[in-house]
Amino acid sequence: MTLTIVGSQLGDEGKGALVDRWGGDADVVVRYQGGDNAGHTVVEGGVEYKLSLVPSGAVRGTTGILGNGCVVNPKTLFTEIDDLRERGLDPDVRVARRAHVILPYHRVLDGIEEEVKADDDAGDEVGTTGRGIGPTYEDKAGRRGIRIADLLDPDVLREKLEYVVPQKRALVEDVYGLDLQGDDRAEAFDVDALHEEFAAIGERLADEGMTVNCSDYLHRRREAGDEILFEGAQGTHIDIDHGNYPFVTSSNPTAGAASVGSGLGVTAVGDGEVVGIVKAYLSRVGEGPLPTELDGDADEEALADDIREKGGEFGTVTGRPRRIGWLDLPMLRHAARVSGFTGVAVNHVDVLAGLDELKVCTGYELDGETFDTVPTTTERWERCEPVFETLDTWEPFDSAAVAEDGYDALPEAARDYLEFVADEIDTPIYAVGVGPDREETVELTNPFDE
Repeated sequence: MTLTIVGSQLGDEGKGALVDRWGGDADVVVRYQGGDNAGHTVVEGGVEYKLSLVPSGAVRGTTGILGNGCVVNPKTLFTEIDDLRERGLDPDVRVARRAHVILPYHRVLDGIEEEVKADDDAGDEVGTTGRGIGPTYEDKAGRRGIRIADLLDPDVLREKLEYVVPQKRALVEDVYGLDLQGDDRAEAFDVDALHEEFAAIGERLADEGMTVNCSDYLHRRREAGDEILFEGAQGTHIDIDHGNYPFVTSSNPTAGAASVGSGLGVTAVGDGEVVGIVKAYLSRVGEGPLPTELDGDADEEALADDIREKGGEFGTVTGRPRRIGWLDLPMLRHAARVSGFTGVAVNHVDVLAGLDELKVCTGYELDGETFDTVPTTTERWERCEPVFETLDTWEPFDSAAVAEDGYDALPEAARDYLEFVADEIDTPIYAVGVGPDREETVELTNPFDE
């Protein structure tokens, strides 16, 4: 049995809580794409864990794997593992030898490129986290990347650094026109310094037995009857192929990447469950269209502030306040089709309690036409006007009591809201998040039981 968890919107849907909950029924949890720009906040027994790279299932004692589709900052990885150990956990985390490594120069180049885009007044800056994710994927596609396996062989590592680092230095100096002499960023382009640091990282990875041939490892675990959960980072609409390009991440958060980013065959992944995680409203960190954004008059801005505070809508990695909007059904329809959802989990239903008004976007109007899904270009999407339907609101409720008593304990208007969403995207609801703790989730269906 496999289960793939996918973000249905723009990231920050609360995937970590569901991975953590259902991860208890899994033997292995696999991150199949992304890097340490993927913030997951998991609340276990009232204790909050903020993870940006380690798979969320690590707090439940399952084996966590960073698949070959990930880009890995080893320093972040070790910091998170060490922090979990200091807090009394013993995470079992493995890294695919085919995964690519984020080097210091990737982070420097990430920042420089965003600065250049911001300075040219074209509005093309993506709003990246500056963690080197995009430049690392660029090197992967350009066949000049350095992989985890390369860190295990100091001679191979030096050879690859001596090939790529001069190119990166030339890019900074000759293309961007920056002088690295005396610059505190110069060490990021020093072959000897990089070799010393990352050869030592390779030694730790080897000493702790953390690296695996991911495809072979997962195949053997599945053959042994183990349950495998695939954890996607970010969300569908920042998928580099299926999102609002260019305001996207540099990998594929959608379900098809679970096979590519892990090496477990498509028949194995496709034979399992695919659950889309939905936030009951919409939020976004960074640039790009957001047709339902609450950014109009003072009343809308006050409502956005209220939802942001109640929902804790601040980036796990960056701390940036997220933009807030009403739920967008055209986005969910697109997400359900692209990943083939067998079910959805709707989070943050409690955050919408007590509102004076509740809207849902059911479609878009553009140039005299009405659409029920997202246009293929960002330019058309940002011109779309949302078509809203107003639904009944509900009063605040006791999250713990509802979680204990079950779905029928939710206010009737909240259940109507959920069933409206399920009907619109033709996908059943598997779970409802009614509070921040993992236990404050109403489970209608456990996908591992299907």
